[in-house]
Amino acid sequence: MSVRTFVHSHFGRHVAWLLAMVVVAAPPLTVSAGNLGFRNNAVGGVKVDAEGMLGNYDPQSRKVVLQQLRDELKKPGAELSAATEMRLVSLRGLEAAVAASPDKLPDEVRYLAGLQRIQYVFIYPEQNDIVLAGPGEGWKVRDDAVVVGVTTERPVLLFDDLLVALRAAKDAHRNTISCSIDPTDEGRKNLEAVLAKQSTFNQGIPSLIERAMGPQKISITGVPADSHLARVLVAADYRMKRIAMHLDPTPLKSLPSFLEMLQAARVKPDNMMPRWWLACKYEPLARSEDSLAWELRGPGVQCLTEDEFIAEDGAVKGTGKANPVAAKWAQAMTDQYDDLSKKDAIFGELRNVMDMCVIATLIHKEGLLEKANLQLPNLLGSDSTVTYEAYAAPKHVPTQSSFLKVGRDYIITASGGVEITSWEVASNTKVEPAIKDLYNRRSAPTENWYAN
Repeated sequence: MSVRTFVHSHFGRHVAWLLAMVVVAAPPLTVSAGNLGFRNNAVGGVKVDAEGMLGNYDPQSRKVVLQQLRDELKKPGAELSAATEMRLVSLRGLEAAVAASPDKLPDEVRYLAGLQRIQYVFIYPEQNDIVLAGPGEGWKVRDDAVVVGVTTERPVLLFDDLLVALRAAKDAHRNTISCSIDPTDEGRKNLEAVLAKQSTFNQGIPSLIERAMGPQKISITGVPADSHLARVLVAADYRMKRIAMHLDPTPLKSLPSFLEMLQAARVKPDNMMPRWWLACKYEPLARSEDSLAWELRGPGVQCLTEDEFIAEDGAVKGTGKANPVAAKWAQAMTDQYDDLSKKDAIFGELRNVMDMCVIATLIHKEGLLEKANLQLPNLLGSDSTVTYEAYAAPKHVPTQSSFLKVGRDYIITASGGVEITSWEVASNTKVEPAIKDLYNRRSAPTENWYAN
């Protein structure tokens, strides 16, 4: 008997019917901009213990992290401080800049010259270079300890994330980059056993659920679990769930929680068990006829949903269908993603890493390094000593339950995740002759590795 069937048949009419959403109870993870161990393990106010369990830091510790960032971060020079719609970053120049600073990368490298999105990729065979281009400006540390653009407050791109994306691209055709946070089969079975002993609902049920479910597992594929890029995936998934389940206040008044939507709809949940995940949302990549100029188009991220059910063996299976209210919430998040990313930096960071993963895959898939005759031994060499800053890998999170009176059912869910299908996106292209005109008006930076 599934948990859902059990609760429906045993709790019956003796109690008020409740909707219970079991989700992970961890705040979002955000960017780190240094190499100190304390800050490394306290990204976004979250700590990871020796067993890989996520937990919260106290407010005072978070203030220490913020102050460390602000003390270390230097104000960028005039050229980088200026806002521009077309900041150029040379991969050939970036390779040289990394080689010149083997011990500690300067801020302009760590924050990729203030680049805030990769919109274009230009290949210059005569200069043996590939240039990434998009909006950029100077940067600052916001009160939530995120490094953002001075005027836009959008998260800047990170060298560490680009490095990981470039190195992961060679396997993108067979390994999707993803994260997932799910209850264990043992936890689900424990929950069913505990609830089987309950004849009525009481205030102790939430804690019983949390103890029975136990820690939930975090699975990461396609990138190293101890990388900042992996933490962004996990953090965005957490934050999405917490907003949906009304555990965190929504940053946008126009985006209520799923529970609020369900209550307002006054619909019977039936056997609904929604799962949400964040995925790529791009239009066909534009390219010139000679494939020397490329443009990344589209919002980048969308929220998707599907109903699930718990089988007799405790396994969770998809139905291929979506509850209308769950679908409405997913569409609302997708439609307002840009505004949401301005309010909550983790969603901006997720779009940044999706952009980088798609572009890195494009470079590998289309053989753009070979087309440019460009060698990147420090970034991509098999014997390179350049590495990303390693974080304690998150492996588990505690379960937390949220309840709301609605309908006539009792639902338990904790599934979700992030999926970056970069190979699929990079394979969908369209010739746009106009992009070559833009390419012809630009050239690879020569005096420095970046330019406006």
